[in-house]
Amino acid sequence: MTDMIVIEEAVGEIGCEPYSRTVDELLSFAVVNIDKQAGPTSHQVSDYVQKILGVQKAGHSGTLDPMVTGVQPVAIGRATKVVQYLLKSPKEYICIMHLHKDNIEHEEIRKVMAGFIGKIQQLPPVRSAVKRQLRTREIYELEILEIDNRDVLFRVLCEAGTYIRKLCTDIGKKMNIGAQMQELRRSQAGPFREEDHLVTCDDLRDALFYYKEHGDETYLRHCLWPIERAVRDFKKIYVFDSALESLSHGRDLGAPGISKMENFKLGEIVAVMSLKGELVCVGEALMSAVQISTEKKGLAVATSKVFMEAIAASVDKEDSESVEKREK
Repeated sequence: MTDMIVIEEAVGEIGCEPYSRTVDELLSFAVVNIDKQAGPTSHQVSDYVQKILGVQKAGHSGTLDPMVTGVQPVAIGRATKVVQYLLKSPKEYICIMHLHKDNIEHEEIRKVMAGFIGKIQQLPPVRSAVKRQLRTREIYELEILEIDNRDVLFRVLCEAGTYIRKLCTDIGKKMNIGAQMQELRRSQAGPFREEDHLVTCDDLRDALFYYKEHGDETYLRHCLWPIERAVRDFKKIYVFDSALESLSHGRDLGAPGISKMENFKLGEIVAVMSLKGELVCVGEALMSAVQISTEKKGLAVATSKVFMEAIAASVDKEDSESVEKREK
């Protein structure tokens, strides 16, 4: 944890550390980093995961075309509420672009492609799931990995909702020769990357078999990421145990309930965590971290999504007095 602002150190007693959850708990509250294969749609992949694990619901983050492969995070059970935040996360792709002319100077290709870094205008393809109107997206990084005559292998890190097929077409138009996307693989979706326990649906099925038939949970744990992984890149606020009951029922977070926090700005979406590192809720910061640490009163976060199961009011009755003292 970096840039931590500590108001009052404390030790959490309520809840469970994310990696100490049982497999059965994870099966109702986790994310699977699926390696999508060519052929099925993203919705079909989510359905496969749901049927394999026998869970009530599953949802994916960021739709991939049927022939596109790679990182497809699928949230299961209560974790599906986090999907809306993953949808907005940056995405990284590895692409093969096919040029429509031979022997183009490599320097020319590099120069034109470098011009697409930054804000770009895109008109979604005719066959797309969104309304076809001009929109702005940002290319954060665009790196050429290899050029083999007409084929250009490149890596692109971009804003969510960027169409790589359209990017290839626009690059070809800029070069006055034409180009098309030949092959595409997603290597990152927000906090989930290829190296982060990426598994196929077959891997998941085998892992569940070993767990159910042999009692070996090693492989299944490898497949199931605790929900907290999905908010890895969010700025975090750690709250006292005494604040958990009200937060778990959807109430907003008051500044007196905060133990420590990372540095964030007014209006930023933040993850509220227990002192054991559990994700409690996600919401919008109503004050900056600096303002909270200075004033120590008022509403700090407007809760938008609650992830922690509701806690009975009697659980933290003893600690409620400490919050009242801090408020005074």
